[in-house]
Amino acid sequence: MIERILPRSVVGVDVFGDHPHASLHPLEALVVRHAVGSRRREFATGRWCARQALARLRVPEAPLLSGPHHAPLWPEGVVGSITHCAGYRAAAVARSTDVCMLSVDAEPHAPLPPGVLESIALSEELAMARELGIASPGIHWDRLLFSLKETVYKAWYPATRRRLEFEDARITIDLSAGSFWAQVLVPSPLRRSGRPLDRLSGRWLVSGGLLVSALVVPAEGAAAGASGPVLPAAPRPARVPLT
Repeated sequence: MIERILPRSVVGVDVFGDHPHASLHPLEALVVRHAVGSRRREFATGRWCARQALARLRVPEAPLLSGPHHAPLWPEGVVGSITHCAGYRAAAVARSTDVCMLSVDAEPHAPLPPGVLESIALSEELAMARELGIASPGIHWDRLLFSLKETVYKAWYPATRRRLEFEDARITIDLSAGSFWAQVLVPSPLRRSGRPLDRLSGRWLVSGGLLVSALVVPAEGAAAGASGPVLPAAPRPARVPLT
């Protein structure tokens, strides 16, 4: 399912539930040695997905350990992301010559607990979520907004070594295109064509009781079309269909 929202240069692998043949390298097992059984199983299955994806890139197998803030440590020349939620695990990887930022996130398609939306959303995002709820009430927009913010943060930290808070990025959702924009509201250390790289784009999907989202930033100088379009090249304004 995750591959439906990834460009051609990114390899995605996902499974529903825990893979029966997923196992951990001894060094990986140390990372979750104090975790409960369910956590160890989801961790192993996420690593299994990552290894399958890396094999498709012809990257030699090696343990995938965890760095600061539990972010996976990828082999040299690779960018990637792992996600898991109840009943679903996925990984996505790409060559750093093709992609400079990559993240995926999965969430159950269910409303957030009371009060969570107000704690993560900017005023503009709250208004957008209300309008989207009128336009398409079958989608839990609060949970999708949470997933999109997670996707942005998971892409930002590996590329910048700086953490984002929930209020540090403003999300704009395009319902008709299944896409989103993220405006980073803090100074960006990254540059693209001499300008700060602070506007990111991605895609989202609702299917099978899940919300999945992906953010991909092509590497500067990557071959034209190698990463495929995540969104049209020019920034688009908020498009919230109203009834």
